[in-house]
Amino acid sequence: MANLTITVDRQTLTRARIRALEDGTSVNAIPRDYLERYAGGGGARMRSSSSVGWPWPARPAAVPAGDP
Repeated sequence: MANLTITVDRQTLTRARIRALEDGTSVNAIPRDYLERYAGGGGARMRSSSSVGWPWPARPAAVPAGDP
């Protein structure tokens, strides 16, 4: 198993820990489960539904040039 390190602000991590406890999971399990589905070819199914309510789509939407 490989390790992955991310950086988030302290408030975000605190809110994520609280939500994870409420959902019966852990902060570590959220990106692990997401990446397992993403790498496994979840595709459009994964983008439309997520057990943890992932806050963004699998791929960022393109922003047209010139838009703020």
